[in-house]
Amino acid sequence: MAPLPWPRLLLPIGCFALLLLPPPGAAEFSPSLDSDFTFTLPAGRKECFYQPMRKEASLELEYQVLDGAGLDVDFHLLSPKGETLVFDERKSDGVHTVETEDGDYMFCFDNTFSTISEKVIFFELILDNMGEEGQDQEDWKKYVTGTDLLDMKLEDILESINSVKARLSKSVQIQTLLRAFEARDRNIQESNFDRVNFWSMVNLGVMVVVSAVQVYMLKSLFEDKRKSRT
Repeated sequence: MAPLPWPRLLLPIGCFALLLLPPPGAAEFSPSLDSDFTFTLPAGRKECFYQPMRKEASLELEYQVLDGAGLDVDFHLLSPKGETLVFDERKSDGVHTVETEDGDYMFCFDNTFSTISEKVIFFELILDNMGEEGQDQEDWKKYVTGTDLLDMKLEDILESINSVKARLSKSVQIQTLLRAFEARDRNIQESNFDRVNFWSMVNLGVMVVVSAVQVYMLKSLFEDKRKSRT
């Protein structure tokens, strides 16, 4: 597949809370290994984001359409060379994991096929093997002394801490996804509630009109239309 042209970066105002803006005209996430973001994608628009990655790291991206007609959006994931790695056409959600190389990865959400409905989109980035955790461990070792006196190895402490950290991160990730599912389900329920109310009022109006017509027709059947002679 031929590489797609890199579109002009479009960022909503709320992006500045989570994104840094390096030159020229690109946006990257903060060094956090787990980032999530919710934004509104207007009708007929395309929003793109950039994430710098290291070689032999892992990039996992999950997205969901929380609100909007059809609950669908086009999704593109491009490599630093401009090659299309993932293309989802008009899907409501997706999960993708890629092994990365050095460079900026671009992912876009495309709503140009819709001329009326805007979409509310949630996505989460999980970055693995970014090389920061090992450096943190080396820095921590400089401040730890006397482990032989306690008959405890530093590696055991690090293993326990990393295990707790991984489980806490997984718990936070699951809670974030559950909140996203809850938001989408609530939007669907509210939309269905409005539809039920609308058609209930339509049915009620039809029933009133039909009842009035039936009463009129029954009365007309029993009316004596003959003129009385005096």
